[in-house]
Amino acid sequence: MTDRSRLDGQVALVTGGGGGIGRAIALALAAAGADVVVFDIIPERADEAATRVAEFGRRGLAVPGDAMDSEALRQAIAKTDAEFGRLDILVNNAGGVSARPFLEQSERSWRRHIDINLVSMMAAIHAAAPVMIREGRGGVILNVASIEAERAAPNFAVYAACKAGMVSFTKTMALELSEYGIRVNCVAPDHTVTPGTRGNRAGPVDPASWREPLPDAADAMNRLIPLGREGIDSECGDAAVFLCSNMASYITGVVLPVDGGTWAAGGWVRGRNEKWTLNEGLSFGP
Repeated sequence: MTDRSRLDGQVALVTGGGGGIGRAIALALAAAGADVVVFDIIPERADEAATRVAEFGRRGLAVPGDAMDSEALRQAIAKTDAEFGRLDILVNNAGGVSARPFLEQSERSWRRHIDINLVSMMAAIHAAAPVMIREGRGGVILNVASIEAERAAPNFAVYAACKAGMVSFTKTMALELSEYGIRVNCVAPDHTVTPGTRGNRAGPVDPASWREPLPDAADAMNRLIPLGREGIDSECGDAAVFLCSNMASYITGVVLPVDGGTWAAGGWVRGRNEKWTLNEGLSFGP
């Protein structure tokens, strides 16, 4: 029996693939047998991730570039096609966010949020899907959304709106591209340990430099998550391999939360008394 999780002979391109969830997905795809093109705005990160891909015995290609530059994305996909003669998997992971009330956010800021989180995905799909169609083998497009796509997100309004747009676009592309055998899905992470969440936003990925949350903050965070801990980036990588492999051959147009249960919790949290509550800290008089 063949291992239906294997991706041997396939070629993947991962945007924002040099760090965090993107890097974890790139390495997980390589471990499953895929050659991987790492597109990242930080050249050192792209190089490091491509080197790690090669450690799995696969070809790794680093392509530095800014996902907000649609032409750079088109060139990266053209380079992938020229180098490998195919593209089987596109992972739209590049994104970014800063916390700020919408009325305090400049138009330049929210337009940049839209460009990096939404337009970049559209531009990459517009360039990559024709390559998949031309080869006649079908393919997989995987978009990295967020559970913020499906709930209110104070201080993250534009980011959440972009992720909601990503989810909607994923479902529509699943229909439009189905006749070509191209499946389109989303993973939706929540709290995940990445370089960015630990203060390592630029330069090489260096866990030694990461800032750890204070114990009280970590405890409060963990009580928000039913499984009691933040996610690990490789868990998103595992989900990506599943959705990109033949194990998910009949799955398209779905959003898979990779969040330890926070979306399912719907506001319920584990209180300090270890009981589930919607109103921890709320006291009532006699």
